[in-house]
Amino acid sequence: MDKAKSMMDKKGASGPFHANNGQSQRGFHSHAAVAANGSCCSGSAFGSSSGGPNSSTFENMHHLHRGEDAECNGSPAKRCRLRRRTESVRRSRPPFPWFGMDIGGTLVKLVYFEPVDITAEEEQEEVENLKSIRRYLTSNVAYGKTGVRDVHLELRNLTMCGRTGNLHFIRFPTQAMPRFIQMGHDKNFSSLHTTLCATGGGAYKFENDFRTMADLELLKLDELDCLIRGLLYVDRVGFNGHPECYYFQNPSDTQSCVKKPCTLEDPFPMLLVNIGSGVSILAVYSENNYKRVTGTSLGGGTFLGLCCLLTGCETFEEALEMASKGDSTNVDKLVKDIYGGDYERFGLQGSAVASSFGHMMSKEKRDSISKEDLARATLVTITNNIGSIARMCAVNEKIERVVFVGNFLRINTVSTKLLAYAMDFWSKGQLRALFLEHEGYFGAVGALMELLKTTEDP
Repeated sequence: MDKAKSMMDKKGASGPFHANNGQSQRGFHSHAAVAANGSCCSGSAFGSSSGGPNSSTFENMHHLHRGEDAECNGSPAKRCRLRRRTESVRRSRPPFPWFGMDIGGTLVKLVYFEPVDITAEEEQEEVENLKSIRRYLTSNVAYGKTGVRDVHLELRNLTMCGRTGNLHFIRFPTQAMPRFIQMGHDKNFSSLHTTLCATGGGAYKFENDFRTMADLELLKLDELDCLIRGLLYVDRVGFNGHPECYYFQNPSDTQSCVKKPCTLEDPFPMLLVNIGSGVSILAVYSENNYKRVTGTSLGGGTFLGLCCLLTGCETFEEALEMASKGDSTNVDKLVKDIYGGDYERFGLQGSAVASSFGHMMSKEKRDSISKEDLARATLVTITNNIGSIARMCAVNEKIERVVFVGNFLRINTVSTKLLAYAMDFWSKGQLRALFLEHEGYFGAVGALMELLKTTEDP
């Protein structure tokens, strides 16, 4: 049985990235250096002019002597060393703004860290286009016709890299990427950074466009590395005092099926099922030890593409809205349509799908169905296929914890409950489907963490 435990209080975070429990650091500088002990970022993250450690930083840290300790207006030596260390951290931070991007086949996911501990001195020194970017991103919940800030997912009062702030989650269709790049050019983003941390296939596809249109370089990161690192970080800090992870209790009973919070305490090994445009399934044994078991091309992109063809809808939200009103049994052929009831010998309930879209071979059935029925059947077909593959992978890999993530699950309660039911029913209660509140944003969070790379890893 899955080791995830229902809980009321999220476990305390550890490591350099943690919930806001300490003093925030003051000040920021425009040059990044390679992380030293207690620092927070890699010099290569945003194109620092130096590939190695800042020599003055290391001189301050390693060439202290008792004469220096006696300075600082008579302050104790310990306070002087603490102040020097604080200054070292300040010099080591990347300049604002802090972004992470995941450029997928259907959606672009962007996370933005908004500092809320800006001092009056910093406010004075801050350049105007940096203020303009912060105001634009945090004062709007929509950007143009298709960009959206998921306000309900905002992580508040995080401490990252010694700064306190809020983490914002923004998405827009990948087809709008040229407009985003043009906005970066118009806001003179290249004057603040020379490199952006990005993951996903689009980091390769749009690399030249970023360079030629906006004078920006992309630091391309592996999407699965970013996915795992971002997931573990968000689960560790929690969701504004609540657990990030949840499951469905009593998934086989539609009347008593309820959402329950839990934690990924002792998370390894886990089977991680990432449902985006397509699907990748990973066996994860530690943050840095995983393998891609398999995948399928039938994912969220398939659902939306088929719905557009079958129903004339235009957006994912519209497709899901139609599916929520439809009845897939008008489209799918069930076990009871073949056997007249259950197939008892093998424990197949009469309500189980025997043939997806099986009724559509009948003209009479085709004439009687609605677009909503077609949308629902498409959603059920894609979800059942993913659940079936995930369950077989879990059995083959001997892993009991199955975690589903990806933007296909956004506002998609039908699929999350169906996956929960499938895992529970076919495993006879041995597998529990786990889900995460920030579904498709973990790759972008992982990219941000690469920017703020610390000595967390040995």
